[in-house]
Amino acid sequence: MTITLEKMRADVAAIIHEDPSEIGFDDNLMDLGLDSMRLMNLILTWQEAGVDLDFGEFAEEFTLSGWWRAIEAKRANA
Repeated sequence: MTITLEKMRADVAAIIHEDPSEIGFDDNLMDLGLDSMRLMNLILTWQEAGVDLDFGEFAEEFTLSGWWRAIEAKRANA
């Protein structure tokens, strides 16, 4: 599976019961209802699909754009 920013937004939207179009890339996802347990579930889902992610990297910034930067940095260092 190749993760995309839009896939991440859709997955976050599904887990917090929002429409993906309502979630901006720089919105604080905690303010929208994402908590650490839901984040862990998302990360586990993405890991099971073959994406190497670390909870600590995602817990530092709760925005889609921040998560995407972390993923791109990891890809660049791979």
